[in-house]
Amino acid sequence: MKGLKCVMKKILMVVEALGGGVFTYVSQLSNDMCDNFDVYVAYATRPQTPENFKEFFDKRVKMIEVKNFGKLSNIISDIRAIKELREIEKEINPDIIHLHSSIAGGLGRLAFKGKKNVVVYTPHGYNYLMVGENTSKGKFYKTLEKILGKRNCITLTCCDSEDEEARKFSKNTAYIETGVNLDDLSQSLDGVEAIKNDKFTVFTLGRVCFQKQPKLFNDIALLVPEAKFIWIGSGEMEYELTAPNIEVTGWKPRKEALAMSKGADVFILCSLGEAIAMSLIEEMFMGKLCLVSNAVGNRSVIKDGINGYVCEKAEDYAKRIKEAMKSFPDDLPKRARQDVLDIYNTELMKAKFIKFYSELGIKEHE
Repeated sequence: MKGLKCVMKKILMVVEALGGGVFTYVSQLSNDMCDNFDVYVAYATRPQTPENFKEFFDKRVKMIEVKNFGKLSNIISDIRAIKELREIEKEINPDIIHLHSSIAGGLGRLAFKGKKNVVVYTPHGYNYLMVGENTSKGKFYKTLEKILGKRNCITLTCCDSEDEEARKFSKNTAYIETGVNLDDLSQSLDGVEAIKNDKFTVFTLGRVCFQKQPKLFNDIALLVPEAKFIWIGSGEMEYELTAPNIEVTGWKPRKEALAMSKGADVFILCSLGEAIAMSLIEEMFMGKLCLVSNAVGNRSVIKDGINGYVCEKAEDYAKRIKEAMKSFPDDLPKRARQDVLDIYNTELMKAKFIKFYSELGIKEHE
């Protein structure tokens, strides 16, 4: 009918941890949704947030700073944040509220009742897995998930194994696989020359922290002294990396990190848990042989003996590395790269999100 305008449904992304992989995920997703939805991002910054972070977002994305975001253990700031989030909800009147990561997911599920809209929560890796399920912190975070899982909310995870975890807390779950932007990654790789090594080289990248199990990485290196091991990154647990064949590079510019990755032979991700690690998808695309822990996230992406190897203990990693040094299994990295082209890319992720958001039982704005 003439004169009627199609009003796009409103999506409010709520993210406290605007840094690292979550920043990449939220900025990409927000930009991809702009043609189909009216997108708002309620955010707080962290030390690792790029100074020019707003430049990463499409100009159509409306940015709203949440001034009271803080740690879940600070009751006063939590109450203020909940009140602030409710004021933002009232002002915007969104159809969908999508909470990203643990703090936004915790406070958001307390703030939003989901009566006038649909609330979605994406953990981006459950905290209790990252810090160790049996630690005091892990038990605390798991208890929070059990309590908050009863709220009126859809838990949307990044892969099937994370969805299995979500179903422990919520009856309303779904998953959409995380993807990387293949055009951006290809452009980043163009012109990058591999930094060659004299020895067979095994590497990982990221923060040297408890979640990434640096002691296990060190144990693997000790079992394969004839290989070179590189940790691209830095962190508070570097003291665990004592093997004489390990080099800790510190944080490197993107191009240099890619050059080091290109020149290495095997990528290891021996973390306690992930959602889907961007680093893993990138290394698969680059054709690296990937060895991962049998953890949430990792085991969804890597199928043992098909597109990489899933390992339980240091001896398993060492065995696969020594086998590769004798006879490299070229067919596995080829299959891994094809999986990225077929599944783990932002074009497919965009299409799945448009379908997901569109099919939610949400009200129409007048």
